[in-house]
Amino acid sequence: MNSLDPELRPDRLQAPDAYDHRVLGTRLDLFHQQEEGPGMVFWHPRGFAIYRVVEDYIRRRMREAGFMEVRTPQLLSWAFWEQSGHAEKFANEMFRVSSGNRPFALKPMSCPGQIQLFRKRVRSVHELPLRYFEFGAVHRDEPSGALQGLMRARSFTQDDVHIFCTEEQVEEEVQRFCELLRDIYSDFGFGAPQVFFSTRPAKRAGDDATWDRAEAALVIAARKAGLDFAIRNGEGAFYGPKLEFHLRDSHGRAWQCGTAQLDFVLPERLDASYVGSDSRRHRPVLIHHAVLGSLERFIGMLLEHHRGTLPLWLAPEQVMVASIGREQEGYVRKAAAVLGREGLRVATDIRRDRLSRKIAEAREQGVPVLAVAGEREMERGTLSLRWREGRQEEMALAEIGRRLRGQAVK
Repeated sequence: MNSLDPELRPDRLQAPDAYDHRVLGTRLDLFHQQEEGPGMVFWHPRGFAIYRVVEDYIRRRMREAGFMEVRTPQLLSWAFWEQSGHAEKFANEMFRVSSGNRPFALKPMSCPGQIQLFRKRVRSVHELPLRYFEFGAVHRDEPSGALQGLMRARSFTQDDVHIFCTEEQVEEEVQRFCELLRDIYSDFGFGAPQVFFSTRPAKRAGDDATWDRAEAALVIAARKAGLDFAIRNGEGAFYGPKLEFHLRDSHGRAWQCGTAQLDFVLPERLDASYVGSDSRRHRPVLIHHAVLGSLERFIGMLLEHHRGTLPLWLAPEQVMVASIGREQEGYVRKAAAVLGREGLRVATDIRRDRLSRKIAEAREQGVPVLAVAGEREMERGTLSLRWREGRQEEMALAEIGRRLRGQAVK
Protein backbone atom coordinates (compact mmCIF):
# COMPACT_ATOMS: atom_id res chain seq x y z
CA MET A 1 0.00 0.00 0.00
CA ASN A 2 3.01 2.32 0.14
CA SER A 3 4.73 1.99 -3.20
CA LEU A 4 5.87 5.17 -4.90
CA ASP A 5 5.83 6.29 -8.49
CA PRO A 6 8.97 4.43 -9.71
CA GLU A 7 10.30 7.50 -11.49
CA LEU A 8 9.77 9.73 -8.46
CA ARG A 9 10.95 7.57 -5.59
CA PRO A 10 12.86 9.59 -2.96
CA ASP A 11 16.02 7.53 -3.47
CA ARG A 12 16.09 8.74 -7.08
CA LEU A 13 15.82 12.41 -6.14
CA GLN A 14 18.71 14.83 -5.88
CA ALA A 15 20.74 15.34 -2.73
CA PRO A 16 18.86 17.01 0.15
CA ASP A 17 18.24 20.75 -0.22
CA ALA A 18 16.98 23.30 2.28
CA TYR A 19 13.41 22.07 1.86
CA ASP A 20 14.14 18.35 2.08
CA HIS A 21 12.10 16.99 4.98
CA ARG A 22 15.22 15.56 6.63
CA VAL A 23 16.88 18.99 6.65
CA LEU A 24 13.67 20.59 7.88
CA GLY A 25 13.33 17.90 10.54
CA THR A 26 16.68 18.93 12.00
CA ARG A 27 16.30 22.68 11.55
CA LEU A 28 12.80 22.75 13.05
CA ASP A 29 13.65 20.20 15.78
CA LEU A 30 10.94 17.75 14.67
CA PHE A 31 12.53 14.29 14.48
CA HIS A 32 15.74 12.39 13.92
CA GLN A 33 16.98 8.93 13.00
CA GLN A 34 20.10 7.14 14.16
CA GLU A 35 22.03 3.96 13.50
CA GLU A 36 20.74 2.17 16.59
CA GLY A 37 17.29 2.15 14.99
CA PRO A 38 17.84 2.16 11.22
CA GLY A 39 14.71 3.18 9.39
CA MET A 40 12.97 4.12 12.65
CA VAL A 41 11.89 7.60 13.74
CA PHE A 42 12.60 9.42 16.99
CA TRP A 43 9.85 12.04 17.23
CA HIS A 44 10.75 15.22 19.12
CA PRO A 45 8.01 17.19 20.93
CA ARG A 46 7.47 19.65 18.05
CA GLY A 47 7.36 16.88 15.46
CA PHE A 48 5.06 14.71 17.52
CA ALA A 49 2.71 17.66 17.91
CA ILE A 50 2.33 17.66 14.10
CA TYR A 51 1.92 13.88 14.13
CA ARG A 52 -0.88 14.10 16.68
CA VAL A 53 -2.68 16.87 14.77
CA VAL A 54 -2.67 14.73 11.62
CA GLU A 55 -3.69 11.64 13.56
CA ASP A 56 -6.51 13.41 15.41
CA TYR A 57 -7.81 14.98 12.21
CA ILE A 58 -7.93 11.62 10.39
CA ARG A 59 -9.49 9.96 13.43
CA ARG A 60 -12.27 12.55 13.49
CA ARG A 61 -12.93 12.30 9.76
CA MET A 62 -13.10 8.51 9.94
CA ARG A 63 -15.46 8.61 12.89
CA GLU A 64 -17.72 11.07 11.07
CA ALA A 65 -17.71 8.77 8.02
CA GLY A 66 -18.96 5.83 10.06
CA PHE A 67 -15.72 3.94 10.76
CA MET A 68 -15.07 2.28 14.11
CA GLU A 69 -11.52 2.50 15.41
CA VAL A 70 -9.86 -0.78 16.40
CA ARG A 71 -6.42 -2.05 17.41
CA THR A 72 -4.85 -5.38 16.46
CA PRO A 73 -1.64 -7.11 17.71
CA GLN A 74 1.84 -6.23 16.50
CA LEU A 75 3.08 -9.79 16.74
CA LEU A 76 1.30 -12.81 15.27
CA SER A 77 2.34 -16.40 14.66
CA TRP A 78 4.16 -17.30 11.46
CA ALA A 79 1.54 -19.97 10.79
CA PHE A 80 -1.10 -17.25 10.68
CA TRP A 81 0.90 -15.28 8.09
CA GLU A 82 1.28 -18.48 6.08
CA GLN A 83 -2.47 -18.96 6.13
CA SER A 84 -3.10 -15.39 4.94
CA GLY A 85 -0.49 -15.66 2.17
CA HIS A 86 1.70 -12.84 3.44
CA ALA A 87 4.50 -15.21 4.45
CA GLU A 88 4.85 -16.41 0.88
CA LYS A 89 4.64 -12.93 -0.62
CA PHE A 90 6.59 -10.87 1.92
CA ALA A 91 8.84 -13.35 3.75
CA ASN A 92 12.01 -11.40 3.00
CA GLU A 93 10.46 -8.14 4.21
CA MET A 94 9.09 -9.41 7.53
CA PHE A 95 10.83 -9.21 10.90
CA ARG A 96 10.69 -12.65 12.51
CA VAL A 97 11.17 -13.69 16.12
CA SER A 98 10.71 -16.89 18.08
CA SER A 99 9.26 -17.77 21.47
CA GLY A 100 10.39 -21.23 22.46
CA ASN A 101 9.99 -23.30 19.31
CA ARG A 102 7.16 -21.20 17.92
CA PRO A 103 7.96 -18.63 15.18
CA PHE A 104 6.26 -15.24 15.07
CA ALA A 105 6.51 -12.12 12.89
CA LEU A 106 5.84 -8.41 13.32
CA LYS A 107 2.93 -7.41 11.14
CA PRO A 108 3.73 -5.76 7.80
CA MET A 109 0.07 -4.74 7.46
CA SER A 110 -3.11 -4.85 9.50
CA CYS A 111 -5.70 -6.49 7.25
CA PRO A 112 -5.43 -10.11 8.52
CA GLY A 113 -5.82 -8.91 12.11
CA GLN A 114 -8.93 -6.92 11.28
CA ILE A 115 -10.43 -9.96 9.59
CA GLN A 116 -10.07 -11.76 12.94
CA LEU A 117 -12.23 -9.07 14.53
CA PHE A 118 -14.91 -9.62 11.91
CA ARG A 119 -14.96 -13.39 12.31
CA LYS A 120 -14.89 -13.43 16.11
CA ARG A 121 -18.67 -13.93 16.14
CA VAL A 122 -21.43 -14.77 13.67
CA ARG A 123 -22.21 -11.78 11.48
CA SER A 124 -25.51 -10.95 9.80
CA VAL A 125 -25.98 -9.31 6.41
CA HIS A 126 -27.82 -6.58 8.31
CA GLU A 127 -24.51 -5.52 9.92
CA LEU A 128 -22.96 -4.81 6.52
CA PRO A 129 -21.22 -2.69 5.50
CA LEU A 130 -19.01 -3.00 8.58
CA ARG A 131 -16.27 -0.37 8.58
CA TYR A 132 -13.09 -0.74 10.66
CA PHE A 133 -10.29 1.79 11.00
CA GLU A 134 -6.88 1.41 12.63
CA PHE A 135 -3.70 3.39 13.06
CA GLY A 136 -1.67 0.28 12.41
CA ALA A 137 2.01 0.43 13.38
CA VAL A 138 3.76 -1.89 10.92
CA HIS A 139 7.34 -3.03 10.28
CA ARG A 140 8.97 -3.94 6.98
CA ASP A 141 12.60 -4.95 6.58
CA GLU A 142 13.44 -2.55 3.76
CA PRO A 143 16.98 -2.70 2.29
CA SER A 144 19.25 -0.22 4.03
CA GLY A 145 20.10 1.47 0.74
CA ALA A 146 16.43 2.23 0.09
CA LEU A 147 15.80 4.00 3.40
CA GLN A 148 15.04 7.69 2.95
CA GLY A 149 14.00 9.54 6.09
CA LEU A 150 10.25 9.57 6.63
CA MET A 151 9.59 8.70 3.00
CA ARG A 152 10.92 5.15 3.20
CA ALA A 153 11.19 3.68 6.69
CA ARG A 154 11.16 0.28 8.34
CA SER A 155 8.65 1.28 10.99
CA PHE A 156 5.65 3.42 10.12
CA THR A 157 1.96 3.83 10.83
CA GLN A 158 -0.79 3.26 8.28
CA ASP A 159 -4.27 4.73 8.46
CA ASP A 160 -5.63 1.31 7.66
CA VAL A 161 -9.31 1.02 6.74
CA HIS A 162 -11.21 -2.16 5.95
CA ILE A 163 -14.82 -2.44 4.87
CA PHE A 164 -16.67 -5.76 4.98
CA CYS A 165 -19.61 -5.59 2.62
CA THR A 166 -21.68 -7.42 0.03
CA GLU A 167 -20.79 -7.28 -3.64
CA GLU A 168 -23.81 -5.03 -4.23
CA GLN A 169 -22.47 -2.48 -1.73
CA VAL A 170 -19.03 -2.10 -3.33
CA GLU A 171 -19.93 0.76 -5.66
CA GLU A 172 -21.41 2.96 -2.96
CA GLU A 173 -18.57 2.27 -0.52
CA VAL A 174 -15.86 3.09 -3.06
CA GLN A 175 -17.69 6.23 -4.13
CA ARG A 176 -18.15 7.60 -0.62
CA PHE A 177 -14.49 6.90 0.20
CA CYS A 178 -13.28 8.69 -2.94
CA GLU A 179 -15.30 11.73 -1.94
CA LEU A 180 -13.72 11.61 1.51
CA LEU A 181 -10.23 11.37 -0.01
CA ARG A 182 -10.71 14.48 -2.16
CA ASP A 183 -11.99 16.49 0.78
CA ILE A 184 -9.13 15.47 3.08
CA TYR A 185 -6.42 16.14 0.50
CA SER A 186 -7.86 19.60 -0.09
CA ASP A 187 -7.70 20.38 3.64
CA PHE A 188 -3.99 19.53 3.62
CA GLY A 189 -3.38 21.89 0.69
CA PHE A 190 -3.13 19.38 -2.17
CA GLY A 191 -4.96 19.42 -5.49
CA ALA A 192 -6.97 16.63 -7.06
CA PRO A 193 -5.07 13.31 -7.06
CA GLN A 194 -3.97 11.43 -10.15
CA VAL A 195 -5.56 7.99 -10.17
CA PHE A 196 -4.19 4.67 -11.43
CA PHE A 197 -5.91 1.31 -11.72
CA SER A 198 -3.47 -1.51 -10.91
CA THR A 199 -4.30 -4.94 -12.31
CA ARG A 200 -3.37 -8.49 -11.30
CA PRO A 201 0.33 -9.16 -10.65
CA ALA A 202 2.14 -12.22 -11.96
CA LYS A 203 2.50 -13.61 -8.42
CA ARG A 204 -0.95 -13.58 -6.86
CA ALA A 205 -3.48 -15.50 -4.83
CA GLY A 206 -6.82 -16.55 -6.25
CA ASP A 207 -7.82 -17.96 -9.63
CA ASP A 208 -8.40 -16.00 -12.84
CA ALA A 209 -12.17 -16.12 -12.47
CA THR A 210 -11.91 -14.43 -9.06
CA TRP A 211 -9.61 -11.77 -10.48
CA ASP A 212 -11.90 -11.17 -13.46
CA ARG A 213 -14.75 -10.58 -11.07
CA ALA A 214 -12.75 -8.30 -8.75
CA GLU A 215 -11.25 -6.18 -11.54
CA ALA A 216 -14.62 -5.74 -13.26
CA ALA A 217 -16.30 -4.70 -9.99
CA LEU A 218 -13.59 -2.17 -9.10
CA VAL A 219 -13.60 -0.62 -12.59
CA ILE A 220 -17.37 -0.13 -12.40
CA ALA A 221 -17.09 1.36 -8.91
CA ALA A 222 -14.31 3.73 -10.01
CA ARG A 223 -16.33 4.97 -12.97
CA LYS A 224 -19.42 5.44 -10.82
CA ALA A 225 -17.23 7.52 -8.49
CA GLY A 226 -16.34 9.76 -11.44
CA LEU A 227 -12.66 8.78 -11.52
CA ASP A 228 -10.46 9.14 -14.58
CA PHE A 229 -7.66 6.63 -14.27
CA ALA A 230 -4.70 5.21 -16.13
CA ILE A 231 -3.96 1.48 -16.15
CA ARG A 232 -0.92 -0.01 -14.46
CA ASN A 233 -0.71 -3.59 -15.59
CA GLY A 234 0.56 -6.10 -13.05
CA GLU A 235 0.83 -3.60 -10.15
CA GLY A 236 -2.09 -4.83 -8.06
CA ALA A 237 -1.84 -6.33 -4.58
CA PHE A 238 -1.37 -10.09 -4.42
CA TYR A 239 -4.98 -10.49 -3.24
CA GLY A 240 -6.79 -8.00 -5.47
CA PRO A 241 -6.77 -5.04 -7.88
CA LYS A 242 -6.39 -1.54 -6.53
CA LEU A 243 -6.93 2.12 -7.21
CA GLU A 244 -3.93 4.29 -6.36
CA PHE A 245 -4.26 8.00 -5.57
CA HIS A 246 -1.13 10.04 -6.26
CA LEU A 247 -0.66 13.57 -4.94
CA ARG A 248 1.61 16.12 -6.58
CA ASP A 249 3.53 18.39 -4.21
CA SER A 250 4.73 21.98 -4.66
CA HIS A 251 7.97 20.64 -6.21
CA GLY A 252 6.00 18.85 -8.94
CA ARG A 253 6.70 15.36 -7.59
CA ALA A 254 3.99 12.70 -7.34
CA TRP A 255 3.53 10.42 -4.35
CA GLN A 256 1.17 7.51 -3.88
CA CYS A 257 -0.96 8.02 -0.79
CA GLY A 258 -4.50 6.69 -0.90
CA THR A 259 -5.57 3.26 -2.07
CA ALA A 260 -8.76 1.32 -2.63
CA GLN A 261 -8.21 -2.42 -3.03
CA LEU A 262 -10.95 -4.93 -3.76
CA ASP A 263 -10.33 -8.34 -2.21
CA PHE A 264 -12.23 -11.60 -2.68
CA VAL A 265 -9.21 -13.68 -1.61
CA LEU A 266 -8.42 -13.00 2.07
CA PRO A 267 -12.00 -13.51 3.31
CA GLU A 268 -11.80 -16.99 1.72
CA ARG A 269 -8.34 -17.78 3.06
CA LEU A 270 -9.16 -16.65 6.59
CA ASP A 271 -12.71 -18.04 6.60
CA ALA A 272 -14.66 -14.82 7.07
CA SER A 273 -18.41 -15.16 6.51
CA TYR A 274 -21.79 -13.67 7.29
CA VAL A 275 -25.32 -15.04 7.38
CA GLY A 276 -27.39 -13.76 4.48
CA SER A 277 -31.14 -13.14 4.26
CA ASP A 278 -31.42 -16.72 3.00
CA SER A 279 -29.98 -17.94 6.37
CA ARG A 280 -26.93 -19.35 4.54
CA ARG A 281 -23.25 -18.48 4.94
CA HIS A 282 -21.70 -16.08 2.43
CA ARG A 283 -18.23 -14.56 1.98
CA PRO A 284 -18.00 -10.80 2.46
CA VAL A 285 -16.14 -8.63 0.01
CA LEU A 286 -13.20 -6.87 1.68
CA ILE A 287 -12.27 -3.35 0.61
CA HIS A 288 -8.85 -2.19 1.79
CA HIS A 289 -8.57 1.59 2.03
CA ALA A 290 -6.03 4.19 3.10
CA VAL A 291 -6.14 7.98 2.84
CA LEU A 292 -2.57 8.91 3.76
CA GLY A 293 -0.93 5.50 3.35
CA SER A 294 1.85 6.17 5.88
CA LEU A 295 1.55 8.95 8.47
CA GLU A 296 5.33 9.33 8.55
CA ARG A 297 5.68 9.69 4.81
CA PHE A 298 2.69 11.98 4.57
CA ILE A 299 4.20 14.30 7.19
CA GLY A 300 7.43 14.30 5.18
CA MET A 301 5.39 15.27 2.13
CA LEU A 302 3.63 18.03 4.05
CA LEU A 303 6.91 19.48 5.26
CA GLU A 304 8.33 19.59 1.75
CA HIS A 305 5.07 20.70 0.12
CA HIS A 306 4.74 23.66 2.51
CA ARG A 307 8.53 24.20 2.63
CA GLY A 308 8.53 23.87 6.40
CA THR A 309 5.97 26.67 6.82
CA LEU A 310 2.91 24.70 7.83
CA PRO A 311 -0.53 26.34 7.88
CA LEU A 312 -1.79 27.48 11.25
CA TRP A 313 -3.94 24.40 11.90
CA LEU A 314 -0.95 22.07 11.39
CA ALA A 315 1.84 24.10 13.02
CA PRO A 316 3.36 22.57 16.18
CA GLU A 317 3.01 25.94 17.95
CA GLN A 318 0.29 28.14 16.58
CA VAL A 319 1.11 31.17 18.73
CA MET A 320 4.35 32.22 20.39
CA VAL A 321 3.81 34.75 23.20
CA ALA A 322 6.99 36.75 23.71
CA SER A 323 7.97 39.36 26.28
CA ILE A 324 9.86 42.55 25.53
CA GLY A 325 11.29 42.87 29.03
CA ARG A 326 11.44 40.90 32.25
CA GLU A 327 8.52 42.91 33.71
CA GLN A 328 6.11 41.14 31.32
CA GLU A 329 7.03 37.56 32.23
CA GLY A 330 3.99 37.02 34.42
CA TYR A 331 1.65 38.57 31.87
CA VAL A 332 3.11 36.35 29.12
CA ARG A 333 2.38 33.23 31.17
CA LYS A 334 -1.17 34.44 31.88
CA ALA A 335 -1.77 35.23 28.20
CA ALA A 336 -0.44 31.83 27.13
CA ALA A 337 -2.78 30.10 29.61
CA VAL A 338 -5.79 32.05 28.29
CA LEU A 339 -4.99 31.15 24.67
CA GLY A 340 -4.30 27.54 25.64
CA ARG A 341 -7.76 27.28 27.16
CA GLU A 342 -9.13 28.36 23.79
CA GLY A 343 -7.63 25.20 22.31
CA LEU A 344 -4.59 26.81 20.72
CA ARG A 345 -1.10 25.31 20.83
CA VAL A 346 0.89 28.03 22.56
CA ALA A 347 4.55 28.49 23.46
CA THR A 348 6.25 31.30 25.36
CA ASP A 349 9.53 33.14 24.93
CA ILE A 350 10.52 35.03 28.08
CA ARG A 351 14.24 34.87 27.46
CA ARG A 352 16.13 38.08 28.17
CA ASP A 353 17.05 38.55 24.53
CA ARG A 354 16.31 41.38 22.14
CA LEU A 355 12.84 41.33 20.60
CA SER A 356 14.39 41.31 17.12
CA ARG A 357 16.06 38.00 17.91
CA LYS A 358 12.82 36.50 19.21
CA ILE A 359 11.02 37.59 16.04
CA ALA A 360 13.71 36.10 13.82
CA GLU A 361 13.73 32.77 15.69
CA ALA A 362 9.93 32.49 15.64
CA ARG A 363 9.99 33.06 11.90
CA GLU A 364 12.79 30.51 11.49
CA GLN A 365 10.73 27.94 13.42
CA GLY A 366 7.69 28.55 11.20
CA VAL A 367 5.46 29.88 14.01
CA PRO A 368 2.37 31.42 12.33
CA VAL A 369 1.68 34.13 14.94
CA LEU A 370 4.07 35.93 17.28
CA ALA A 371 2.19 37.71 20.07
CA VAL A 372 4.34 40.40 21.69
CA ALA A 373 3.75 41.69 25.22
CA GLY A 374 5.35 44.95 26.27
CA GLU A 375 4.49 47.52 28.91
CA ARG A 376 1.69 49.03 26.81
CA GLU A 377 0.10 45.65 26.03
CA MET A 378 0.26 44.62 29.67
CA GLU A 379 -1.53 47.80 30.74
CA ARG A 380 -4.25 47.43 28.08
CA GLY A 381 -4.77 43.67 28.38
CA THR A 382 -3.74 43.20 24.74
CA LEU A 383 -1.04 41.57 22.62
CA SER A 384 0.63 42.89 19.49
CA LEU A 385 0.29 40.21 16.84
CA ARG A 386 2.90 39.74 14.12
CA TRP A 387 1.56 37.36 11.48
CA ARG A 388 3.99 35.22 9.54
CA GLU A 389 3.12 36.94 6.27
CA GLY A 390 4.04 40.36 7.74
CA ARG A 391 0.71 41.78 8.92
CA GLN A 392 0.66 43.40 12.38
CA GLU A 393 -2.19 44.39 14.71
CA GLU A 394 -2.89 44.91 18.37
CA MET A 395 -5.77 42.91 19.80
CA ALA A 396 -7.45 42.28 23.15
CA LEU A 397 -6.42 39.03 24.74
CA ALA A 398 -9.99 37.69 24.82
CA GLU A 399 -10.48 38.52 21.13
CA ILE A 400 -7.31 36.70 19.97
CA GLY A 401 -8.63 33.30 21.01
CA ARG A 402 -11.95 33.87 19.23
CA ARG A 403 -10.20 35.13 16.09
CA LEU A 404 -7.74 32.26 15.83
CA ARG A 405 -9.93 29.42 17.02
CA GLY A 406 -11.73 29.04 13.68
CA GLN A 407 -8.42 28.86 11.79
CA ALA A 408 -6.70 26.60 14.30
CA VAL A 409 -8.49 23.34 13.47
CA LYS A 410 -9.90 21.58 10.43
